[in-house]
Amino acid sequence: MTMSEGELAVAKIAFVRDTVIDPRKPPIAMTGPWAWLRERLLSTPFNVVMTILVGSLLAWVGYELARFLLIDAVWTGVDRDACREEVQKRAIGACWPFVWERLNYFTYGSYPIPQRWRVDIFFAMLAIGVVWLLSLNAPRRDLGAIYFFVILPVTSFILLSGWEAIGLSTVDTSLWGGVLVTIVVASVGIVVSLPLGILLALGRRSDMPAVRMASIVFIEFVRGVPLVTVLFMASVMLPLFVPEHLSPDKLVRALVGIALFASAYMAEVVRAGLQSMPKGQYEGAMAVGLGYWQMMRLIVLPQALKVTIPNIVNTYIGLFKDTTLVFIVGIFDLLRTIEVSRIDPKWAAPVTSTTGYAVAAIFYLVFCYAMSRYARVTEERLAKSDKR
Repeated sequence: MTMSEGELAVAKIAFVRDTVIDPRKPPIAMTGPWAWLRERLLSTPFNVVMTILVGSLLAWVGYELARFLLIDAVWTGVDRDACREEVQKRAIGACWPFVWERLNYFTYGSYPIPQRWRVDIFFAMLAIGVVWLLSLNAPRRDLGAIYFFVILPVTSFILLSGWEAIGLSTVDTSLWGGVLVTIVVASVGIVVSLPLGILLALGRRSDMPAVRMASIVFIEFVRGVPLVTVLFMASVMLPLFVPEHLSPDKLVRALVGIALFASAYMAEVVRAGLQSMPKGQYEGAMAVGLGYWQMMRLIVLPQALKVTIPNIVNTYIGLFKDTTLVFIVGIFDLLRTIEVSRIDPKWAAPVTSTTGYAVAAIFYLVFCYAMSRYARVTEERLAKSDKR
């Protein structure tokens, strides 16, 4: 028995749903924190064991840090007796009174007290420049770049060093120290290394043999020696090549050495980004009549720097931490001021050194983590253009 066309159409319609079903929530086990735990940490027996071990280790380390820095810490006192177990008759953690008393020295070094307002203005100007330049939504970032790379360096040099013509007394760089020196050294290295590294990377890929050879020799020579050696060469050997009255002071020599050292490493980072660019990018730029520098500025370099953001920031973070090496050549950075302060007989206690080093660790952790997070946010924002 066969169905007529009308009966067949009715049969088809009878099995077609004419109402919309309300969407159902996925199973609880597939969404939310529990699903994340199952997928990332508890997916296999091995992962369960490792999660328990690592979690236990982190809990133990976190408790010990909290115990030393907060729970057993001493918050008030006038000398070492406040931080000695035999005097206080209890377990002693961080000696924060030592930090409070030495905080200005950690920040300014031996910079004259009546003139420290100049350092505060420098910190404020630097913060404004960083926020203006790095904030992706800031207005007129072109003016921010001029402020950061031109106005800020000149103004900061005059402000910190002094200029009698405008009523600012001269402050020798040997009196600079602490966070001031660390920020100055890191800022100069970071600001100089990227543009100089880009030029070195372009020079290494140049078709001109002299330029290519000079860039290769410089990069390989600087990367082949430790930073300590570069600092010693800048501090000891550089004055031998210039007249004594033209010899730069110790801090300037260190700044030159660190800037050149960081530039060599940055050149290899940029060169890796340039090599990752497809050949069609170069050919397309030349096809529309762009010159070499226009092609690099508008087409190639923006893409190359974009893909190497993690490596660039990694170099910056390493440079920021390497600023501690300047104390080897007698410059009083943050770590050097802590070293000097911890041997003060007034605060000679078993926990004094550990407290000072904890302050340095917190300082570097905050700045390095901030750079890492900014790079991550920028990378995610730029990656949106690659999504299809």
